[in-house]
Amino acid sequence: MAQTTQQAQSVQRSRTAALLPVVGRAGVEIALIAVLYVGYVVSRTFADTAFAPARGRALDILTFEKSWRIDIESWLNDIFFAHDWIGVASSYWYATTHYFVTLGVLVWLYRRSRPLYVTARRALVLASLIGLSFYLLMPTAPPRLVQYGYHDILSLHSNIGWWSQNGSAPKGMGDITNDLAAFPSLHAGWSLWVAIVLIMAGVPRIVQLIGLAYAFMMSVVIIGTGNHWVVDAVVGWMVVLVAFGLVTAWERGRGSGSHDDEA
Repeated sequence: MAQTTQQAQSVQRSRTAALLPVVGRAGVEIALIAVLYVGYVVSRTFADTAFAPARGRALDILTFEKSWRIDIESWLNDIFFAHDWIGVASSYWYATTHYFVTLGVLVWLYRRSRPLYVTARRALVLASLIGLSFYLLMPTAPPRLVQYGYHDILSLHSNIGWWSQNGSAPKGMGDITNDLAAFPSLHAGWSLWVAIVLIMAGVPRIVQLIGLAYAFMMSVVIIGTGNHWVVDAVVGWMVVLVAFGLVTAWERGRGSGSHDDEA
């Protein structure tokens, strides 16, 4: 009996020893997410809140789009405004999927392939930092704030959702959102990150196509709701592609041991 108890205690100690590194690693990952969040709050605190320059940059973007005839914001925004079901669905999409889909893919990838997870996480962090630097250096107003007949779709439907009239932040927390953080769009960038991760992970082709459709749909939603310009979405994609390129080149430069420390 005593021997059985000792064996049980030994097994329990082994399980605990095996669990500690996992818990520690999870703590590191949570800390990294917290750093990203703090970075966003800091960008809100120190970013220039002067509206006139931010609106000027937005109008410069609109002028550029008109010269290339890609200024679909007004047309798409009117459709979202005219059909309540589209406006409501897009509001829930905008306020939910950006966070939960990205987090879900991170957790899934962590369990599926640790080396690929490290590469993808590094790319996500780098892309986010690039985006935050733009928000600090050149605040840009979204369509919903520049007038010209654009509608704030999330604000119109905030009475039926958990988001505030200031953006996708929960009610009561709208003041922490950066209303002048339109360029580039991290909503678009993170959604493309999801699609790239699924492709790199070698999932079935249908799942890869769903990932690409998700990225495309996110861009339609952020433009249709009046939160971003077409250029914001395109540059958001470019930021993620550049981040993946830089991370991949850096890891290749370090050689096969690039994932040993999972930094």
